[in-house]
Amino acid sequence: METIADTKTTLASSDVDDGDGDAGTDMSVEAREFKTEADAINEHLGTANLWDYLPFLRWFDMSGAKKTIIAASSRRDAFLQRLIDSERRKVDNGNGGDSKSMISVFLSLQKKEPEVYTDKMIMGLCVNLFTAGTGTTSIAVEWAMSLLLNHPAVLKKAWAEIEALVGTSRLVTAEDVPRLTYLRCIINETLRLYPTAPLLLPHQSSSDCKVGGYHVPKDTMLIVNAYAIHRDPTMWENPEQFRPERFEDGKGEGLFMLPFGMGRRKCPGEAMAFRVVGLVLAAMIQCFDWDRVDGVQVDMTEGPGTAFTVPKAVPFEAICKPRAAMRDVLP
Repeated sequence: METIADTKTTLASSDVDDGDGDAGTDMSVEAREFKTEADAINEHLGTANLWDYLPFLRWFDMSGAKKTIIAASSRRDAFLQRLIDSERRKVDNGNGGDSKSMISVFLSLQKKEPEVYTDKMIMGLCVNLFTAGTGTTSIAVEWAMSLLLNHPAVLKKAWAEIEALVGTSRLVTAEDVPRLTYLRCIINETLRLYPTAPLLLPHQSSSDCKVGGYHVPKDTMLIVNAYAIHRDPTMWENPEQFRPERFEDGKGEGLFMLPFGMGRRKCPGEAMAFRVVGLVLAAMIQCFDWDRVDGVQVDMTEGPGTAFTVPKAVPFEAICKPRAAMRDVLP
């Protein structure tokens, strides 16, 4: 039998960066351009500005942050407008094919309701999906794999569930993910311990109200500390422990689990996030044998990020090799 050598793999939310701040060479020109502008904006997201406390300073922009963000946003919007125009030409020329992109679907709706589905609205949706869903997804996968390597029994149980459902004759698909209930528990527990947006997104009170005995005036910026809520010992048993079983049979669903927020203002990408993260994790577990580098525990130190993300301080590294049973299935 052919010997398959172990491969050392590094998985990090910055893997698309080649180390000098530019996007990796495996990215298209368009993706590289969009990433450059998105990174320029993300660098300032969530950072404190003096004008948050002294509103009259908004007139001066002494740090230059406002000017930088406006310039980067203008370049990003120009890029997205070119993308929309290109897709519109394909649709008008009948070159869209059977599979429609998200933008082409919105353009078809635009013909029916032009006052609703404007280019600006489509552009806004693209920004939300392209920027909010990429970095957070990769961070969630990195934390999940780190936890699985530090808890081999959980990894083994996840692999057994995938093998029982899918077998070794084909790769796991997006349609299989909703039926992988234990994998969903792993994702839930990962997001409980390491929510990719620990402070969620800022909200604003629409009217005067009282919360926990405190008076909250209208138009107050509200920050929800999901990280603290997820580790509150009054709500969770042994909150610092990684135990996916706490979510089996829906047992943990009501314990203020809010990595995507709650109510009408929760993140609309929640379903897609679970589907994408689940598919990536399932494929990695199904196709590869994983082991820690030199048998050392994976470092779980939290690194500096923006106000909305918590990446790992040390990128995830592991030893992996293709599972022998999957070699005929892998492309």
